Amino acid sequence: MLTTNSMVISMRLPVESGKRLKRMANRHGWTPSDASARLVEEGLRRSEFAFIDFRDSTAGRQACVQGSTLAVWEVMLLVRGYKQNASAVAKHLCWSEAKVQAAINYARAFPDEIHAAIEENESMDFDALRRMLPQAVEFVPGKSAKSKSLKLKSSKR
Repeated sequence: MLTTNSMVISMRLPVESGKRLKRMANRHGWTPSDASARLVEEGLRRSEFAFIDFRDSTAGRQACVQGSTLAVWEVMLLVRGYKQNASAVAKHLCWSEAKVQAAINYARAFPDEIHAAIEENESMDFDALRRMLPQAVEFVPGKSAKSKSLKLKSSKR
């Protein structure tokens, strides 16, 4: 989210806000300066784009659509699937078209961020998921997980 070009702006925070900022920075492995810059950038984006919020996720902080569990990149997958038809996506999600358009507007303004998230999602296959979550069981329509695991056990003999 941050660029290499920057400017120094100093600010004073109430002591409690400074402590909370340091806790957030530590939680994410950032410096307090990085955390404050990210929060300012996110605040600016929130004020510039309707229905956009930012949340922590397993993939890091992401732009999300307010009032939903969806990240902007996930909405853009639907937009792509519905051939750029925002009305169809809105109907699919039971949202107003304005919410879908807000995600589209954000994605147009920050295409690199959205493309990177989509590429990361598309690079994930079941083997990669299984490395992170050894208990994961692949769902195959028409076959139960139990019968599949029995086949795996019998084929190892």
